Amino acid sequence: MRIGLLTEGGYPYVSGDARLWCDRLVRGLGQHEFDIYALSRSERQEDEGWVPLPSQVNRVRTAPLWTAEDDGVVHGRRARRRFAECYGELAAVLCAGRSEEPSATEADRFGSALYGLAELARDEGGLVGALRSETAVRALERACRAPGAARTAREARVPDLLAVAAHLERALRPLSLDWYEDDGLGSVDLCHAASGGPAALPGLLARHFFDVPLLVTEYGVQLRTHYLSATEASPSVRSLLAAFHGRLAAEIYGRAALVTPGNTHARRWQERCGADRDKIRTVYPGMDATHFAEVGESPERADPDTLLWVGRVEPTKDLISLLHAFAEIRKEEPKTRLRIIGVPVGSEGAAYLGHCKALAAQLFPDEADGLHAVGDNPVSFEEIGGPEVPTLAEAYASGAVTVLSSVVEGFPISLVEAMFCGRATVSTDVGAVVEVIGGTGLVVPPRNPRALAEACVALLRDSARRDRLGAAARARALELFTVEQNITAFHGIYLEIVSRHPVHRVVLDDTTGEPLPFAVPAEAHVPGRWTDSGARVVARGGPGWAAGPPVRANTPVPATEGAR
Repeated sequence: MRIGLLTEGGYPYVSGDARLWCDRLVRGLGQHEFDIYALSRSERQEDEGWVPLPSQVNRVRTAPLWTAEDDGVVHGRRARRRFAECYGELAAVLCAGRSEEPSATEADRFGSALYGLAELARDEGGLVGALRSETAVRALERACRAPGAARTAREARVPDLLAVAAHLERALRPLSLDWYEDDGLGSVDLCHAASGGPAALPGLLARHFFDVPLLVTEYGVQLRTHYLSATEASPSVRSLLAAFHGRLAAEIYGRAALVTPGNTHARRWQERCGADRDKIRTVYPGMDATHFAEVGESPERADPDTLLWVGRVEPTKDLISLLHAFAEIRKEEPKTRLRIIGVPVGSEGAAYLGHCKALAAQLFPDEADGLHAVGDNPVSFEEIGGPEVPTLAEAYASGAVTVLSSVVEGFPISLVEAMFCGRATVSTDVGAVVEVIGGTGLVVPPRNPRALAEACVALLRDSARRDRLGAAARARALELFTVEQNITAFHGIYLEIVSRHPVHRVVLDDTTGEPLPFAVPAEAHVPGRWTDSGARVVARGGPGWAAGPPVRANTPVPATEGAR
């Protein structure tokens, strides 16, 4: 079958989210064909180029989500009226109430407004200028001032309205792309969105225009991300954008054939946003265990007096609590050392790393044997690639216990890597930690240095217990979190969806444009290149409406020409 893989800020670019997962999925399902539809997040990401693509990738179509040039489309009076009605209805739904508890009527209104905007973009050639226009801001203002609007919406001021309008313009850019054609997303058998939000929006429109089934995979829910990231915005902006992300998520989940969260934590968020439990299949992310096989089979390599932390350095990792916990551990086990291995994320992460180093120097002054000797701090901050830590596997090999101290966590990748290496773990109870550990490690409350210290001391003093937990952790990781189980799961899901939601296509005569009965052979439903690539095939319900390209998107190129 032909899969339309939809990504945002990830595959096939060299840098980006879910790049490795998507690449392993595509390479592991060589019996299928893939068309990649990628939204980029920055100019730098585009300049870095693509990863090498396997032969089953037929083509790649890209479009920038970080910018949208004015397409020069000038709407007539009727088109402007249609836009004002649809955008005004969309804004009215966002101002009506709480996004996480949408009524059926409000959901229908949101969907009608969204598809109305998509159809306008299809008919008139794009919405870039309209979404940036004064008409959009005034429609949003009227919705906020209308009777019955939520209190936070009524309190919105002009800067708030401009901020919300700008965010909506960026989020709705996929509506204006030229991907929704008979030879675009209309030609695939299944759309697989690698995340929710903007990445799933093209799949939502492919289902609307061509009845192509949609599969949505999420390891982080967009609404949760908004709550965590929009902390500096005003209450009005946060409320209106939460309403938008919640309504969009509910529409995506409602229209999707299946939704595959990466863990139960994400699943609970999806259900909160309106996902039907009967359409949810939990599929854990697949990770390559081969890099950690040697370490996992040699538990004796670990230093029994070393604690290890591995990850990205940022405030949500709460290294401050870890350092205070280590101060308590040193009182009980003076020979213990702590190795913190990771790189800071952005300027905030760099500042946080500096704060952590200063705290470590304050809590653990260099210990010298004499007045003229140089001491050694029991806490070290290191990066992968140095002489002492050449690889990630070597990092995990160096410690007897791996520690995770986060206050916010989705799917804890570092814990799974430690489990592949057969290491005992101590973790805070956040995100999907308990689900991943499954009884093979110790779990303590977040922001509790004393509990973290007691758990670490318990394992440091009991080598037999460490070995038992490490062996159990490795067995669990090899059973649940490998690339092979992930690929097998998605292969079955693809077949299930297509068997229940087949896309019926008709072949049109090149001269008359009329349907040709029996022009699609039965073997066209068998995976492989059985049909004439030059045939003009359209989905049922998808006539040749595309009269001119809607808005600029990068010209499709063969998959082999984008790698750099």
